[in-house]
Amino acid sequence: MPVGFAGLGRMGREMAANLAGAGFDVVLWNRGRDKAEALAAEFDAEVAEVPRELSERCEIVVTMLADDRASEDVHFGEDGLFAGATARHFVEMGTMSPDHIADLVARAPGGARVIDAPVSGATQAARDAQLLVMAGCDQATSAPLRPILDAMGRQTVFLGQAGAGAVMKLGVNMLIHGLNQTLAEALALTGAAGIPRAAAFDVIEASAAAAPMLSYRKPLYLDDAAQDVTFTVALARKDMAVTAVLAERLGVALPQSRVTLAQLEEAIEGGLAARDMAAMVPFMEDKTR
Repeated sequence: MPVGFAGLGRMGREMAANLAGAGFDVVLWNRGRDKAEALAAEFDAEVAEVPRELSERCEIVVTMLADDRASEDVHFGEDGLFAGATARHFVEMGTMSPDHIADLVARAPGGARVIDAPVSGATQAARDAQLLVMAGCDQATSAPLRPILDAMGRQTVFLGQAGAGAVMKLGVNMLIHGLNQTLAEALALTGAAGIPRAAAFDVIEASAAAAPMLSYRKPLYLDDAAQDVTFTVALARKDMAVTAVLAERLGVALPQSRVTLAQLEEAIEGGLAARDMAAMVPFMEDKTR
């Protein structure tokens, strides 16, 4: 039985390629058909005309979509995944709100299971099948999915219940975006004092404040405009906005994260929405002048 894969953006393209490279028969769908056709030609895979075709032909369908709205369109549309579906497992690996995951679970076709399994790791980790998968299910439920998850990631953590993966991903990204903002401020401060950005970054990278993302994103932090975009300011803002809504509902104060959100919103107003989130470094440097 082939595996369906919908959503061939920066991450999804690499994840689907790893599935095909691991020997799975993959049926691809992407809103922009050219990306699906290019990947299909590379791995002798098939391309679906509409999302519904994936769920009619495949027992397991993986989606790697940008946000709740994109996922709603792909699952609930007239030719969406849930329209006459016979698939048994729908695995949403994008960063979604817990409310949207609950909606997917409630509206899934009879007998089908929805599992939220967002990932941590950038494009290179996706390319190298080194993603961390946060699965909103227990190990027993995941049994049919393990070969697929193992083909895309280095580790899967099972969080027990639907929606837990989505919450955990927000917690991880909250830390990432907070670190990104604080790094931008640190480089703006040291730069204003005359320390070259590269030298300051080398010190931070070797310090107790170092994190893996600093090393693998170093070229972006030194000159984001000269590098390929891996994660946009707009997506970072989306993550933090969804996190703020969840925190408000749970009665959790997030003072530092709300500052991060405000800075991302200001950067978007300044025209940086499509830039990599590393563009927060020159954004903060410009604010000091």
